[in-house]
Amino acid sequence: MNTAASSASNSTPSSKPLAFALVTVLTGVGAGLGGMALALLLHAVQHLAYGYSIGQWVGHESFLEGVSAASPMRRVAVLAFCGAVAGFGWAALYRYGRPLVSIRKAVGSADPRMPFVSTTAHALLQIVTVALGSPLGREVAPREIGSLFAGRLAHRAGLTSADCRLMVACGAGAGLAAVYNVPLGGAVFVLEVLLGTFAPRALIVALVTSTLAAMVAWSGLGNEQQYLVPAFVSSSPLLIWAAVCGPLFGLAAWGFVKLTSSARAHAPRGWTLVAWSIVNFVVIGGLVVVFPQLAGNGKGAASLSFGGDLTIGLAAALLVLKVAIEASSLRAGAEGGLLTPGLTNGALFAVVLGGVWSHFFPALAPGACALIGAGAFLAASMQMPLTAVVLIVEFTHANHNLLYPLLLAVAGSVMTFRAMPVVLAYLHQLRVPAQVPEKQIERTSA
Repeated sequence: MNTAASSASNSTPSSKPLAFALVTVLTGVGAGLGGMALALLLHAVQHLAYGYSIGQWVGHESFLEGVSAASPMRRVAVLAFCGAVAGFGWAALYRYGRPLVSIRKAVGSADPRMPFVSTTAHALLQIVTVALGSPLGREVAPREIGSLFAGRLAHRAGLTSADCRLMVACGAGAGLAAVYNVPLGGAVFVLEVLLGTFAPRALIVALVTSTLAAMVAWSGLGNEQQYLVPAFVSSSPLLIWAAVCGPLFGLAAWGFVKLTSSARAHAPRGWTLVAWSIVNFVVIGGLVVVFPQLAGNGKGAASLSFGGDLTIGLAAALLVLKVAIEASSLRAGAEGGLLTPGLTNGALFAVVLGGVWSHFFPALAPGACALIGAGAFLAASMQMPLTAVVLIVEFTHANHNLLYPLLLAVAGSVMTFRAMPVVLAYLHQLRVPAQVPEKQIERTSA
């Protein structure tokens, strides 16, 4: 955690306690309204693009059902349009907009305000492209809107720089809480990922803003969990599987992060982004003709995994293709989060691992494996073990006894991920022999 973020979370009580309290409440309400508006926009664009019933706007698998019911030509046409929107939208934003300020950068900055027009356009582009079928996540957009609103509100209220940074971080968590109905997950995300502290003052503000945001969003999105899952029960074989496979999820997450980081680093920023983006999404459209589960951020595929509705072969195929199109979309210049994509990748990988395991050992419930794998992969790939566990619980309302194998897998996954740089450095030393000084060689020869 950087120094600015630390001071934001550990600062002394505000010199304007009433203004601070009012900004805290308004941040939660504003992030809730913003997150709800973005979620409703996403559902509306999905409905219009793929033509499924308006009554299915807020459903657990409605998008997958809508894509599956659409004709092959419509799927390709929508994804091609998605490529055009992404290409022209982000190319124009980079060319004419003010430089974007990430949430992490804002939280660590002396002036945490984010550019209004550029940030809003960036968020809207993410929502529209994900609604049209982009394989990236939608969670960054509501976090950006929440942070944007909180930062400007805190500055206008005359709060200290440290309090402004705290509000920017809490606005991001509140936006996450609103769109996914995860009040505790939003708060823990702020404390673990953005601030790196569970100091009482930061804890209280994060909990209040995230809870208010989730409650406000209920008015438009309902008080529903993200995934409906069967009632899984923990068992000794499941605990053993989680302990054995946890490191495999960490290894897979490490490779995924390396792949996506490289793709982002080499993405175009000029007008060539348009061509890259259109070609990328036309190819994805062709794949969606055969595999409708590939469309969107992966929620449909994750739901099928949790429900035990995927064969090992289909899960393996979807996993390879999902990772490929996520990386290719980032490489083509599209923007979006990796929370739901990472969760889905972990669930699909777990279905494969669980299926192979069941051929040699006592059979395991594929859905239980998927839920554990989703948490383990997400925890390692985003380096947020506590947040990942809380999100999985709030996403699925899983039985509390499933926490034991989940925590075991998360621990193995995160430790493996963090050990990879050390292991690779050691292997590199083994491959490259130590250089012997020339003088020593001369003395040896003499």
